[in-house]
Order: sequence, then C-alpha cells, then structure tokens
Amino acid sequence: MITAYAYDPLYLEHDLPGHPESRARLERVLVELTRAGLLARMVAISPRPAEEALLEAVHRPSYIATVRRIAEGGGGYLDADTYLGPRSYDAARLAAGGVVELVGAVLEGHAGNGFALVRPPGHHATPDHGMGFCLFNNIAVAARAALDEYGLARVLIVDWDVHHGNGTQDAFYASPQVFFFSTHQYPFYPGTGHWREVGTGKGRGYTANVPLPAGVGDVGFRRIFAELLTPLAERFRPELILLSAGYDAHWSDPLAGLRLSLAGYWEMARSVVSLADALCEGRLVATLEGGYNLDVLAHGVADTCRALLHDPAPGPDPLGPCPRDERPADEVVGAVSALHGL
Repeated sequence: MITAYAYDPLYLEHDLPGHPESRARLERVLVELTRAGLLARMVAISPRPAEEALLEAVHRPSYIATVRRIAEGGGGYLDADTYLGPRSYDAARLAAGGVVELVGAVLEGHAGNGFALVRPPGHHATPDHGMGFCLFNNIAVAARAALDEYGLARVLIVDWDVHHGNGTQDAFYASPQVFFFSTHQYPFYPGTGHWREVGTGKGRGYTANVPLPAGVGDVGFRRIFAELLTPLAERFRPELILLSAGYDAHWSDPLAGLRLSLAGYWEMARSVVSLADALCEGRLVATLEGGYNLDVLAHGVADTCRALLHDPAPGPDPLGPCPRDERPADEVVGAVSALHGL
C-alpha cells in the first residue's frame, strides 16, 4: 500500500510569531519526518487550492469573502485567537485543497492512505465564521468532495483533537452520509460536544461525542476506541475514513488537560488504520489539527505516519508515560454506549 502526503511551503506563510499556532509547528514536524526517513518512504501529492464552489459547499460565500478581504488588506483577526496575514487566504485555500487532493489520490487508487501536512488547521471553522485558529474547515471540505465529486455515500470522520471539532459537527449535523466521532476534553473550548449532541433530522444518530473530564489518558482512550468507535464504525460501514489528527490531548500539552502519551496515540493510530483496512480497503486520510508541544507534535505525526505505513512499532518517545494518575472514563463510555445502542 502506498502512503502519500500533501505539503506545500505556502503553509508556512500563514504565521504570527509568538502565537501557539505558528509555522514552527509544521517546520518541526517536517524535520522529524525527514530525520526518521518517513518522507522518503511516502509519495508526495501536490496540493491545489480548493475551488471556491467546493468551499461554498461548506462555508457561506460572505464568510469566504471576509477571509479574502482581511488577508488582502494585510491581515487582522477573526476573533481574539484567530489571525490572518497577507498570505493566509491563499494558504487556507491550499490547506483545504491539499486534503481534497489527497482524498482524490486515495479514491482514484494512486495511494492507499495518507497524511495531509497542512495548516492553518480547520475543524473549528463553522459555515459562517472561523475560530480556534481555524479559517476553512479542511476536513469538512474534503468530505464534501468525497460525497459530491466521487459519489461516496458514507464517510466516517474521527476527531481526536483535545478540542471538540464544532465546525465539522455543524457541517454534517443533519446528514446521514457522514458519521462524526469526536473525543475531546469537556467542558473546555469551544464548549460544544456533549454526548447528548447526536445529530438532527436524518442525521440523528450519526454524531457521537465522547466528552472527557481532564485527566483521562491511555487506558480511557483504549476503552473508547475499542468499545465505542469500533462498533460504531462497523455498524456504519464507511467507504472512507478521515482523521482530524490533533496531538494536544498529550499530558504535556500546554493548552489542555488530558493525559495521553505518545504510546496512547500510537495505539489510536493503529486502531484507526485497522478499521480502515477492515471496512474500506484501507482508505484513510489524516489531516493535521492541533498540538502545541512541538516535540510531541513531531513524534506524534511521525508515529501516525508509521501506522499508515503499517510499521510494527512506534518511534522513540522523548517524554514517556504520564507521571500523574489517569482518571477513568467509565461514566462517559457507559453513557455514550447506551445512547447509541451499543
């Protein structure tokens, strides 16, 4: 199986020195992937900017125009956390397009799976505004392309970022074609993602939120992926799996309070790869979301690439296991399981 990646230097030109979501994140990832010899084992896919018609399938034209106007004016802010520079509109279009091109390569058989090394991230971007460092919702745009341009009927989106992917949920909350599964710290930014949020109308039952209290770590996530994600995915039978890969649920991340280790991330990546192999001929595309300890981010992405390459073991872990006790996830696992009839 060929594993591909999407990257373009333009992603580094969306930048604000001193901001947590800076070009240094992706630069550090690229250094580690090169050092470990992983990029040399993967096939490069050249991103193209997402067509405006495809962006408009997820975002309102007025919002897209606002992002473009602010960038062309030299930059500014969408909110207190979410900045734009002069090249941010172009970078954001290319980020969404990078995930779309990678999905196309997988669905057309040029690659078996892949990782979109893109930024700015996307999963907080809603139809009418950007927030949480996100401009356009990269993974939602790619899912829309898979449905509308490639004719798929069922796409599973797994989001393991520590923050709830509210924008992705909003994009497909009424759709039975996309199953959205999210693990996230709760209550926490952006304040959405309670387990009672399960979709609406024809989409009811196609959203599964697993809101976790601070302190849940490897043991809790192992249960979640085995007892919730796996049976839900098997019931849904996706034709493609998309992964919003954030690495800020690690115990050392400065912006959150979950207690995953890199070993836990490796287990999660292997689990999602195994689901793709079993359910949809391996078709899996991961895209970069959050993660603000740069060592964790780089090694976490590297291990996810190793999982995509079907390597038998992860790489080095410079931080090791969480030094604090983990909090159990029993209550939320039981609630979600009962609500979704597992």
